[in-house]
Amino acid sequence: MKRLRWPRWMPIDPYILLLLGMVGLAALLPARGAGADVASGTSTAAIAFLFFLYGARLSTREAMDGVRHWRLHVTVLACTFVVFPLLGLASRGLVPVFLTDPLYQGLLFLTLVPSTIQSSIAFTSIARGNVPAAICAGSFSSLVGIVVTPLLAAALLGGSGGGFSADSVVEIVLQLLLPFVAGQLLRRWIGGFVARHKKVLGLVDRGSILLVVYTAFSEGMVQGVWHQVSPARLAGLLAVQAVLLAVMLALTWYGAKGLGFGREDRIAIQFAGSKKSLAAGLPMASVLFGAQASLAVLPLMLFHQMQLMVCAVIAKRRSRDPEAPPSGASAAPVRTAVGTGGRSA
Repeated sequence: MKRLRWPRWMPIDPYILLLLGMVGLAALLPARGAGADVASGTSTAAIAFLFFLYGARLSTREAMDGVRHWRLHVTVLACTFVVFPLLGLASRGLVPVFLTDPLYQGLLFLTLVPSTIQSSIAFTSIARGNVPAAICAGSFSSLVGIVVTPLLAAALLGGSGGGFSADSVVEIVLQLLLPFVAGQLLRRWIGGFVARHKKVLGLVDRGSILLVVYTAFSEGMVQGVWHQVSPARLAGLLAVQAVLLAVMLALTWYGAKGLGFGREDRIAIQFAGSKKSLAAGLPMASVLFGAQASLAVLPLMLFHQMQLMVCAVIAKRRSRDPEAPPSGASAAPVRTAVGTGGRSA
């Protein structure tokens, strides 16, 4: 296994390369006719299973313990579902100079997606921040996003978001919410199995997302949506996303300081509040946008890679801060924000 590890000097997440590979496969061999029907049905089942696993993994005890650190979690949720969408709405003024309308819709959808869990935890740990808070904050964001992201999409994207309607609401409930609730209800019996086989199920997670990407981009190729994107537009999108990420990183760090959070909590807030989840966003986009999902997920895929590269650099620099605890010490003491008086799990 050690010989199969990804080289540390490689700046691109290997999973992003796999995602790009699926985009290339869809461009060369898009699913058509009966093949498209099979791919769509399999993708739908994969999405439902994905959210079932999300529900089965989320520890109810961990979530309840995390409520004691409520100020930190409210701050992260506000960054994810209030500040991000406001910046997304403000970017409307960049159409049509920097962005086309479909790319703007994808960018706005990106700002509505919940935060990440795994990468937020990893970067918080590297920077010697409050890891338990990052775990709870990411879990809360994912849980809230299952309900809030579709509602925000209905309110802000409207009919332009691939025809968001009552049928879309039904699809969201059937494909996302019900499987998640079923996973939570069955966690008592299957939680141990999921924990013991998390590596294998993690491959199922990623394989499901790869299938979703292939299906979405196949539909886009068949519909001819890629004729709407030029290299200049992609460059403009990257520039806009770089500014968006820089603004959120600054707001989460200095805003948390202004709210009286300590160093470890500020690190957790910065990494959990400035990032967006590719794993949660891709399945939602396929439900919300239909044939237009390929353009809708393009900004999210680009932003995901950008946030990983930038946050990796920041986490390493934070780990060398003079006030950082020693590497042998517990870098994430379970502390609460100012005035909470409790302790997180």
